[in-house]
Amino acid sequence: MLLALNARWSHASFALRCLKANLGALEERCTMLERSIEDRPADVVERLLDLHPRVVGLSVYIWNAEPMLAIARLLRALRPDIVVVVGGPEVSHELDEQELTSLAHHIIKGEGEDAFRNLCEHLLRERPSLALLPPRIIEGGSPDLQTLAAPYRLYDDVDLKDRVVYVEASRGCPFTCEFCLSSLDEKVRSFPLDAFLAEMQGLLDRGLRTFKFIDRTFNLKIETTERIIQFFLDRMTAGLFVHFEMVPDRLPESLRALLARFPAGAVQLEVGIQTFDTETGIRIRRKQDVAKLEDNILFLRRETGVHIHADLIVGLPGEDLASFARGFDRLLALDPNEIQIGILKRLRGTPIARHTVDHAMVYSGAPPYEVLQTGALSFSEVQRMKRFARFFDLVKNNGRFPSTSKLLLHTGDRSFWAFLAFSDWLFAETATRHGIALARLAELLARYLVQERGFDVDLVAAALQADLGRDRVPAALLTVPARQRRHLTRKQHRDRDDVDVDVG
Repeated sequence: MLLALNARWSHASFALRCLKANLGALEERCTMLERSIEDRPADVVERLLDLHPRVVGLSVYIWNAEPMLAIARLLRALRPDIVVVVGGPEVSHELDEQELTSLAHHIIKGEGEDAFRNLCEHLLRERPSLALLPPRIIEGGSPDLQTLAAPYRLYDDVDLKDRVVYVEASRGCPFTCEFCLSSLDEKVRSFPLDAFLAEMQGLLDRGLRTFKFIDRTFNLKIETTERIIQFFLDRMTAGLFVHFEMVPDRLPESLRALLARFPAGAVQLEVGIQTFDTETGIRIRRKQDVAKLEDNILFLRRETGVHIHADLIVGLPGEDLASFARGFDRLLALDPNEIQIGILKRLRGTPIARHTVDHAMVYSGAPPYEVLQTGALSFSEVQRMKRFARFFDLVKNNGRFPSTSKLLLHTGDRSFWAFLAFSDWLFAETATRHGIALARLAELLARYLVQERGFDVDLVAAALQADLGRDRVPAALLTVPARQRRHLTRKQHRDRDDVDVDVG
């Protein structure tokens, strides 16, 4: 039995399919059970035990570590005869500090296809040899990608139609960014390209139209990148969508030309900026050519229909709020479609831990191990930035308020501080980061822009109408009589200077 708890039902576990596809003769004896982190552990265990497994493999990540711990506890209490095997990024490092690894009979560190097959072959023999009992901690190593069995046949029709389907053309990353587990990789390895493209054709023939590549540095080998992109370009039809994670400063003219040929919205590029601060980048061993990445993003936004999803990280060692603000405004000026603001996490095994003392880094002890405060950011500032990130997703990233968000961010080179002021105000009004309905959010945006920022009522109403349609514009904006509206607008203009001072 292979068990995955996905972040959402709509996510299909790539790891489980890789493991099952490489079990050899044991594949037909293996069942995959996929649930989400919203499922109660007791319900998951009940279903699992109904299938009478002898070996249970748990695929453990930062987002499912806590419910997986609860499941392991239940399994060991209810059926101590079942062999529990854990693997995945969360249990590949710092094993002595985890209760989950103490409950497991075997732990597979790193890539698990070969190691899990070898373990199961031993455990499921009719008479396992006690003299050859596998060790409790097993190094997964680096399986030969030239001979691994492809997992794509294990995506079923429901996966292809309704779920996120993950694919990979390579494993590993050549960079050494200290916040990322990929910094521990020794090298980048690639799957055989012709065989990989044949698998992609098979998925297309079966009806898949959304492909999400999980390669850490998809554009590392440009020739390979261009062949894959050309493959999808040659097969472009309505509804086909491809997601890649690319190094933002590595986009030669030949690759630019290919990307420019896709219809608008057919390609999404996730580009990790993380920080624009030079000293911070050096401190965490992140190398990037800022001038090139800015030129590349501007080209993609001006000359192509590629959707740009750019990442920044709050809480890196030594970076304060003012430095992050400068980086945010610099990135916003490049006009990516989305800016995802993440809070630094101390993933188990990552070298970022070496800064803990020197930069007074304090992390949560529970997954996802987010930073709570640093020597440069107070706990209160980190909390504010968590709210900032959530509200920026609601207002800007989701695309529902394009015109209104322009008003909100219209402050020249101080857009960060303008949105932070709105974020603080919104939290003061609602006391929540979640559960704000669209109509309620529109009402709050209108009230803030008119009363706090001093925008003309008609201008705000027009922006909301352009975004949502007249039927969803807050009624108060449409019913204020003209005479009263003029008086209100004069008061707003008198108050505007004071509001702008507060924003800074």
